[in-house]
Amino acid sequence: MMEKLQLEHYNTRKKKLRAILVMGIPAMFENVLQTLVGFVDTLFVSKVSLDAVTAVSIANAIIAIYMAIFMAIGVGASSLIARYLGADNLVQAKQTAKQSTLLAIVSGILFGIATQFFAENMLRVMGASEAIVALGAIYLRIVGIPALFISLTMVLASVIRATGNTTTPLKISFLLNIVHIALDYVFIIVLDWGVAGAAYATVVIRIANSLWLYYAVQKTLLRFQWQSPNDRTLMKQLITLSTPAAAERLIMRVGQVVYFGLIIKIGADTYAAHMIAENIEAFTFMPGYGMAVVATTFVGASIGAKRLNDAFEYGVLSTAVTIVVMSILGVLMFIFCPWMARWFTDDPVVIDQIVTALRIDAFAQPAVAMSFVLAGALQGAGDTKTPMYSTAVGMWGLRIVGVYVLGIMLDMGIAGVWLALLIDLYVRSVFLWIQFRKKTLRGNE
Repeated sequence: MMEKLQLEHYNTRKKKLRAILVMGIPAMFENVLQTLVGFVDTLFVSKVSLDAVTAVSIANAIIAIYMAIFMAIGVGASSLIARYLGADNLVQAKQTAKQSTLLAIVSGILFGIATQFFAENMLRVMGASEAIVALGAIYLRIVGIPALFISLTMVLASVIRATGNTTTPLKISFLLNIVHIALDYVFIIVLDWGVAGAAYATVVIRIANSLWLYYAVQKTLLRFQWQSPNDRTLMKQLITLSTPAAAERLIMRVGQVVYFGLIIKIGADTYAAHMIAENIEAFTFMPGYGMAVVATTFVGASIGAKRLNDAFEYGVLSTAVTIVVMSILGVLMFIFCPWMARWFTDDPVVIDQIVTALRIDAFAQPAVAMSFVLAGALQGAGDTKTPMYSTAVGMWGLRIVGVYVLGIMLDMGIAGVWLALLIDLYVRSVFLWIQFRKKTLRGNE
């Protein structure tokens, strides 16, 4: 297991690139695994009923909001830990690992309490009918009350990755995802527990995952003692870093709800095509998510070690690798999207719309790569506000307005929707590039 990034060993561009790939490839595969398991999970639930699929999907949309908060804590933790390790300040790195774990526990318990008392209300706010609310509340309570284990899983994995070790979270995820699929089959199909079975399978895996990751953290140089005194200044710093990251995720989630509503106004077929296209394109996002983790870690460690030129180079190399990989995936998506669309529907009108959306999206892949990785690089440099601003302006000033103007006013349909997304992503990626360049070339202000 890699205990700490040894930046002084990566003194050439070739060595930096190799280090990025060694860390980035496992992170990419971990994200691919999560997406595949989600797909299989939905497949099993679909055997229960279409209402069950809808109920679980809406409940998971609420859980995704929880996860946005927990992920933000992980962003703050990994940024601080990488910088402290880069500065050879092991004491503060351990304190950050401890306090981020404590923050994960507290936030997980609070969200669990909210789930117990407000599950039905949250589902109604999402627009669910009473029949769906009844099913969704079963799933949401089983999965959401123990939200503690969601938060611990996300934060502890971020702590481990901050040391440069992406292999351990991948191994744990791979083994537990196999068990997850088996439990889905037993609980949903064999025992016929329906929606509750899907929820129990998920909870069992999250409990095992959080315990395993905690054990893994305690095997690294970041192992900490609970009885050690808390550093209130460090906790404040962690919350200060995490808050904009949480706001950025929430801005994105709320914005998605708004522009989904606009797409529904265009037509039911267009909305169905859009959602299917998003499910297909999700697989192309995985390199971006994985390399964002790499950028956060290497840039953070370089900033901590006062190696600003290295921080800039790691950001550039991580972005370049991701652009190449995601552009190749974009080309493949452009070619094979008619075939992929037929996995989901036989309706020729919907298939044509899916193909239109994905062929526009193929040209957006370089911008997606830049926006993901540069946001991670800025967060590694301790700047969580710039990604928040870019998401707010991009989502509300460009994407939502663009969907309304192009998709509805100009009657361009799904082509207008995805052109709005493309414009948002390219403007956002240019803005993030300018800010990252300023941050690393002019110093960490």
